Amino acid sequence: MRENRDFGIAIVTDSAACLPTTLAESHDIEVVPMEFIHEGKVYRDGIDITPAQLYDLLPHAKKLPTTSAPSPNSYLSVFQGLANRKPTILVVTPSSKFTHAFVSARAAAQMAGQQLPRVSVEVLDSGTAAGAQGLVVLAAARAAMNGGGLQQTVSVARKLMPRVRLIACIDTLHYLAKGGRVPQVVSWANSILKIRPIFELLPQSKGATLIDRVRIRPRAMERLVEIMTEQADQKPVHAVVMHTNELTGANELRDEIESRLNCAETHVTDFTPVMGVHTGPGLVGVAFYFDET
Repeated sequence: MRENRDFGIAIVTDSAACLPTTLAESHDIEVVPMEFIHEGKVYRDGIDITPAQLYDLLPHAKKLPTTSAPSPNSYLSVFQGLANRKPTILVVTPSSKFTHAFVSARAAAQMAGQQLPRVSVEVLDSGTAAGAQGLVVLAAARAAMNGGGLQQTVSVARKLMPRVRLIACIDTLHYLAKGGRVPQVVSWANSILKIRPIFELLPQSKGATLIDRVRIRPRAMERLVEIMTEQADQKPVHAVVMHTNELTGANELRDEIESRLNCAETHVTDFTPVMGVHTGPGLVGVAFYFDET
């Protein structure tokens, strides 16, 4: 049972933020589920289907499931539940480049303006997604829990947004090809050569970019840590390790990060299925930022 903590600002996000349930609950963060449509049936992320169940389903699916942002009514329902104890609500969404969640949350905020006149709703596009979005959400929640007003809380989130990085190794390009995001011939060539691409999700809605290619998984994990250490300089790091049905690899990556970097916090979580349906099982990655000196 979540405590009824009467802080001035409620923090709301969606399941794309990759926040472990215990972490969201301890920081009083409301998580609205993304939705998946598979063979005509709608599933709510984390409620009707777990990420692990979805990733088990993918290898057998003739067509990739489609994904959908929470509806305005889904957001509004959360706002209604918060209205009696929170005068202000801050919603942090994934980049509007990847999903319509921002548009949906803005529509819900307009609806709330008519139905919940005593509640003020602010919607912030994080400019990123997955664990990087989750770190921005956590920073906002901590600012709110420390008594920050809306302006201060939004300022904390905005200052962090350009500093959060997300890097990940994809085990196969098969699912990106299946979804039409890379040519089939590219997927075939990478499969034959056993090449594992490493991507970075750039902040501030700048999209994804290929930053390296490796052949074996141990080298991929080593490369992820190397990329992190390039800017470490002993500064404390906040990290969220993500995976698609690859918990062992994720735990190994977390252990390596903790052994080589000055860690303020590390978390292991499922990669958001909203993006994972296009990468498939076997992805391991990390979202992180360093404290400013």
